[in-house]
Amino acid sequence: MSYHFQFSPPSFHSSSDNFDRQAQNLFDSFGDTVHSSMKWAVAESVVYGLVVIICIIAIVYAIIECLKKSGTAISAYTQIPTTEKDNNNQISSNSFSSSNKIEVIIPTDSSSKPEFPTMERFLSNINREKPIRFTPEKLDEITKNYLTILGSGAFGIVFKGELSNGENVAVKVLNIVDIIGMEEQFKAEVSTIGRTYHVNLVKLYGFCFHHETRALVYEYVENGSLDKYLFGSQNRNVEFHKLHEIAIGTAKGIAYLHEECQHRIIHYDIKPENVLLDMKLVPKIADFGLAKLRSRESSDNIVVNTHFRGTRGYAAPEMWKAYPVTYKCDVYSFGILLFEIVGRRRHFDSSFSESQQWFPKWTWEMFENNELAVMIAFCGIEEKDNEIAERMLKVALWCVQYLPNDRPMMSTVVKMLEGEIEISKPPFPFQNLEGVKPNLTSEGSSEDCDTNISSWHTESFRKKTKHDTFQIEKTA
Repeated sequence: MSYHFQFSPPSFHSSSDNFDRQAQNLFDSFGDTVHSSMKWAVAESVVYGLVVIICIIAIVYAIIECLKKSGTAISAYTQIPTTEKDNNNQISSNSFSSSNKIEVIIPTDSSSKPEFPTMERFLSNINREKPIRFTPEKLDEITKNYLTILGSGAFGIVFKGELSNGENVAVKVLNIVDIIGMEEQFKAEVSTIGRTYHVNLVKLYGFCFHHETRALVYEYVENGSLDKYLFGSQNRNVEFHKLHEIAIGTAKGIAYLHEECQHRIIHYDIKPENVLLDMKLVPKIADFGLAKLRSRESSDNIVVNTHFRGTRGYAAPEMWKAYPVTYKCDVYSFGILLFEIVGRRRHFDSSFSESQQWFPKWTWEMFENNELAVMIAFCGIEEKDNEIAERMLKVALWCVQYLPNDRPMMSTVVKMLEGEIEISKPPFPFQNLEGVKPNLTSEGSSEDCDTNISSWHTESFRKKTKHDTFQIEKTA
């Protein structure tokens, strides 16, 4: 028997093909994965880049808006030239930082338009701008050749005007007969109210400083001064709660001048005639012709007056002679104003019985006898307003304290009027007037002041202030 074997070598061809296909498939799959990943990475990079660009644009825009709102991108206070230059057609303003000086050119030709895109844009943002300079020709145009007179006085005449955007203004043309006095008033008003912005202060839009015309351009306050609502035919047209709001608003305006401005501003002439009311009866303090800037470096900012300032009857006792005066003189004047708001009458009225003629003294007597409610009813105030009226009278008694340091700060006055803090019993404020029948009417000039009351102030002030926190080294 024979066996035949046929040996066939193993075939690797099919296995090799399968391996190649698997390798190719694996490579293709890896390539697809890598390609897909790269596409996603590119897409993510593009999206991320767009987000970063948008964020940068938003940040830059926000910075620009902040600069605009803070005033860094606009001029600092316009400097008033000390000499007249007929060929000068611009006013340069210094920036707040000497290392980053920004100038805005304000032309003084007949158009008197600053270089902003439009006059309307400028006027719409006037509350953030500084006073601009007008020419006499522009004032002729604004006032329609001084057609409408709003009022007049020793300072000059106030005319109604209209800006190019239709906004009404009040143009105070100063009397240039008294050159020195006029220039002092001009500088006082521009250097004080021109530095400020507060809802309870009248706004100064601009000025004219020309050898023939000195004028100040203010916002027009529609309802005139407070005195006609207290003493005139309209004295019962305003509800008492609104008078309370007017008192608070006026106090806030004075507090801003004393405590919030870069330089403390003393008004020196707070009275109803210098409190204007807008369409909504929001009070705005006006007439800064006697105002002074005081440095904040000294805590008391004591000055010695060389002549009487203010209005008789509203002026603090220390202002009758050349005695040390601080910003607390405005607090005293506000106290007198507060008495008049509650009583809707002048602080001194000879038509009343002798005990009631001087309203502040009458208030003290009724307060001491626990009869303020009787007095408030006599003033025609409704019972629902008794608590507010009593609070206002107590605040007024604190404000008219004889010693300046006994008077509260105006920010404290605001809180007391709003009922935020309790009002302690005020001490007797009229020691200096004991035994004297003062002439406290507001009419007449300061030179007509009663001799007896002036001498009484002289001696009384010497005696009382030796116990005060500041010492008087100079006496008249």
